[in-house]
Amino acid sequence: MDEKLAADWVRRWDIQQERYIADREERFAVLIDVVEHVCRDVADPLVLDLGCGPGSLATRLAARLPRARVIGVDDDPFLLALARATRPREAEVEYLHADLAESGWLTWGPVDAAVSTTALHWLRPERLAEVYRDLAGALREGGALVNGDHFYDEQPGIRALAEVVKDRRAARAGVGANEEWKAWWAAVAADPALRERFTAEELRGISTGYGNRLSPQEHTRLLREAGFAEVAPVWQFGDDYVLTALR
Repeated sequence: MDEKLAADWVRRWDIQQERYIADREERFAVLIDVVEHVCRDVADPLVLDLGCGPGSLATRLAARLPRARVIGVDDDPFLLALARATRPREAEVEYLHADLAESGWLTWGPVDAAVSTTALHWLRPERLAEVYRDLAGALREGGALVNGDHFYDEQPGIRALAEVVKDRRAARAGVGANEEWKAWWAAVAADPALRERFTAEELRGISTGYGNRLSPQEHTRLLREAGFAEVAPVWQFGDDYVLTALR
């Protein structure tokens, strides 16, 4: 895929994502802060990016941790193509097809850290529990799973307040009118340059639109049951969290 064309679509993806994530760059920075800390004594750490999409987080990880081997996995062929076309030439970043919704996706180990941003909410709770168990078995002692995503408080009043806080911040930042997720995919499907290179099926996006809407408390329970020793949010803004689980 043409690098410039891919880079244009990744930039447009990033702008679109800012509509939904309060202070997206800060979330990325915090995720990488955690990875950098848990890998501080590892010469050549292995880091997995789960549901990597077009590589926005993996690219930033590679820039901060140039000695790391970063493997991004996703099930979407078009997003993987964007990631591969814009992969930093000087960094050790690899993008592979893997479906987190299916067993047998995890074939690497030991892993020093695993990260994800706005992806694991697509998994149904019973499947997410299996992914957590897979990761608990693959992460070395002292390794971490760092998940930045939308979590929904079990208390309805606090949940509504968190959404208000995030919406007000989006209005102040001027991102509330950014392109919507569905509109981004519709534009992808309509782009003649992309239609020359990909099938209509590849350009439709594979998401089911399902969101598990699990609370931080429920994620914590699943992670502890999977075998993680410590679990806590290290950053929060509205309903956006960076939840960290340590082996």
